[in-house]
Amino acid sequence: MHYVSFFFKCLFFFLVFFLSVANSEEEWTIDRFNDLSYARVSGEVTHGDSLNFFISTESNCTKVYNNFTFYTYEKPGDIKQLMDKNIPIKINGVDVTASVIGVSPFLMGYRVSFSLGIFPIKEYMHFLKEFYDEFGKYEIEIVDGIDFKVAKYFDIPNNNWKLDKLIPSINEAQNQCSQISHTKL
Repeated sequence: MHYVSFFFKCLFFFLVFFLSVANSEEEWTIDRFNDLSYARVSGEVTHGDSLNFFISTESNCTKVYNNFTFYTYEKPGDIKQLMDKNIPIKINGVDVTASVIGVSPFLMGYRVSFSLGIFPIKEYMHFLKEFYDEFGKYEIEIVDGIDFKVAKYFDIPNNNWKLDKLIPSINEAQNQCSQISHTKL
């Protein structure tokens, strides 16, 4: 029985790796839902991980809510206790924290959603573009912290995203948000 489990784990990781390599092209999804629009790009390490930018009509389409997701195959019994915790991460090697906003069963593991915060769109996009250009990447790594061991919760603790099309994607999402605002009048 142990070999069957090991086989399926290997198969799963092979498929995740194969799909991430096969889909490494930077493709953005821009859409809207109710009173918000969003731009999303998939990860390069684990394709199912997403980096998301939400723009709401409540902020007159001038602020962006930035979050990201990580899939994990690990299934510790206390994974739901991560909710509302600030978890240490590194973005391109810079130490910051992200707040866990969701933990839900997904496929053979869990999808964990993290918030980076809400920011003025123009300034934040300028900052992200310069940050991305300086490092040539946008990589998030979940790291150990006080009373937090990353290996207990995440089998793949890092991912990176291509942000070459960040500005036009966010501009399109912001335009869609403005259209939502105009149709509500």
